[in-house]
Amino acid sequence: MKKLVILACMLQLISIQVLAAPKLIAENTELLTVNSNLIEKADFVVTLPPSYGKKSDKQYVVLLGLHPRSHALLAGMHDWMSHNGDWPWLETIIVTAPDGHKGFGELKVSAIKEQGNQKLLDYFEQDLLPAIDNKYRTNGFRIFNGFIGDAGLGLYTLINRPSLFNAYFAASPALSQDFAYVIQDAPKKLTAMQGKSRFLYMTTNDSKHDQQQFASFAQMEAILKANANETLDYRIKRFDGSYYMTQPVLAAAYGIEALFDDYHQALAADSEISKQGPTAIVAHYRYLSEQKYGFKVPATRSLIKLGDSYLDTEPTKAIEVYKVAITDDPSTVSAYDAVASAYAKLGDIEQAIKYQGLALDKTNHSFYKKKYSEKLAKYKQQSKL
Repeated sequence: MKKLVILACMLQLISIQVLAAPKLIAENTELLTVNSNLIEKADFVVTLPPSYGKKSDKQYVVLLGLHPRSHALLAGMHDWMSHNGDWPWLETIIVTAPDGHKGFGELKVSAIKEQGNQKLLDYFEQDLLPAIDNKYRTNGFRIFNGFIGDAGLGLYTLINRPSLFNAYFAASPALSQDFAYVIQDAPKKLTAMQGKSRFLYMTTNDSKHDQQQFASFAQMEAILKANANETLDYRIKRFDGSYYMTQPVLAAAYGIEALFDDYHQALAADSEISKQGPTAIVAHYRYLSEQKYGFKVPATRSLIKLGDSYLDTEPTKAIEVYKVAITDDPSTVSAYDAVASAYAKLGDIEQAIKYQGLALDKTNHSFYKKKYSEKLAKYKQQSKL
């Protein structure tokens, strides 16, 4: 009887969601009307990054959350975690589901209760995701974010149609009582998973509420360890000692850091990849660009780190590595600056002036304009001596 009550409560949360509609929290928040043959039209809430109207050539990551109340949370977290130059959260279009939409709620309930029912995934693939892509400048990289029942539906999406999203955040997922038949279907479908790399960040904690899912969570963790192939990069994290309602905050923040870590963190000069040379570094970032992200991930910072390791002892070799960085991403300013410094170290002031001038021409950042102007003036002064 207790188990039936728990399941009924979860289904009620899925179908009814919350009573209070999400507030539009910023000027760049709007409604996206999605039409479908599966359900009546639905208005999803969308918040665009602040740069969206300023950078007309830029394309953006998309994050989808199914709980209407999560919009203010996710949009606010994203605004804070992305405003410092896409770090650590790449600028993202935040999308959340409508509040109390009967047809959308029924799609979710059918996915949970009827094994093999994939109408919710059809709606994602045929209607919702194309509507987002058609209206906004998206770059093809999508994140599914969920808590409790919606986290369980994230896992259901991952095992049944993994290509819909590139990354899945599942905080305190509901999995017991054959929830969306994830536990039953996962072993076979994880083993057979193919295609580009997918990322899963699945979390739990020791709060009273999560303890009800401990057994099924442990079962899912064991299934992942036994059946996930190299296509799936999964991380499992416990936030023991924290409050239950804090879980989606922690999962989203840590999930973003883990997901984009290889984008932001440069390879150490003594890493296994870097020790193979600049060609191996470029190949690594080509893999990230083509297989994980689907958009360019520059190798610049890792190449510069490798070049820096040669600067004191082999400045000519350092220049060779820096120039590989320029070839890989001709728009990078730091590589031109590094080449200029290396030539200056060799005493070739003419080349130092050339590359420092290129670095200055390619930046619009006030700090670097001042820095590079001062360095260029210094080299020009040296050339007169």
